[in-house]
Amino acid sequence: MSRAAWVLALLLLAWLPRPAVAHEMSMAEMQLREQAPGKFIWQWSAVNDKRPMGNDLRLVWPEGCISEPNALRCSNGLRGRLAVEGLGDRYSAAIIRITWLDGQTRVHTLTARQQQVQLFGTADDDRGVGEIASAYVVLGVEHILGGFDHLMFVIALLFLVGFNKRLVLTITAFTAAHSLTLASSALGWLTLRGPPVEATIALSILLVVGEAMHARPTLARRWPALVAFLFGLVHGLGFAGALNDIGLPQQHLPVALLSFNVGVELGQLAVVVLAFLLWKVGARLPSLQRMRVPALYAMGSVAAFWSIERVLAVLSP
Repeated sequence: MSRAAWVLALLLLAWLPRPAVAHEMSMAEMQLREQAPGKFIWQWSAVNDKRPMGNDLRLVWPEGCISEPNALRCSNGLRGRLAVEGLGDRYSAAIIRITWLDGQTRVHTLTARQQQVQLFGTADDDRGVGEIASAYVVLGVEHILGGFDHLMFVIALLFLVGFNKRLVLTITAFTAAHSLTLASSALGWLTLRGPPVEATIALSILLVVGEAMHARPTLARRWPALVAFLFGLVHGLGFAGALNDIGLPQQHLPVALLSFNVGVELGQLAVVVLAFLLWKVGARLPSLQRMRVPALYAMGSVAAFWSIERVLAVLSP
């Protein structure tokens, strides 16, 4: 563990200056409703962002469509490529929610890497499975890399276990657990209020950091995979909360859900692999091992702040 300490400390320092906002994605949503054949009204709104929308995003309508303030006329129907430019800065993604004349609704999720969608003039959703999978994989990666509390928990596990064979089982247990509750919550089988989930996530970091600061043979040190699994169940509910804000296309729900989870795992794996590679490179710098205790104290302080803040949110009316 000692050789890995400085690597984990550097990773921690890279994330700590960011705002202490956990797995909150800044999303933009556009409601587009068909009033008559080829005639629509539309309006932007922001998800998890109370600031005015501004001009951060620019719509590129399909050919044959003429846009007016909050109105759209399409001579050939709403068919062709609809694009949203400006994603990736203030907004991670844009949700395009189209309500057609027959009352059917279709939801399209665009990201910085996939800024356009093919529309077919009706509620028939002919999007390829690959297009949906690609969008939700990107959203999953962006979510985990911006979810500072989830990443801090993973880093705390690395401090606790170290780079050895037990780490594989521990990370696998965490992955299996949060995949289980993410799917259960997204499918509506399990529902819990957000504030208690957020508070428990913060407390989980505090517990693992505390266990990593000593060498006593406690349950967490003897069975880290069990601890990772139990807390992973709660972290999965946190992932599900973000996915609920994004929205899922009901026609391809299993694909979108699986793809989002794959993106989360890819982002998590990238962090672990990066830490391992830096650990190997920095093996000849033992003086940096002294950063282990300060790094753990820093993580514990942030986790304690989150815990107090979120517990108060649970208790507030």
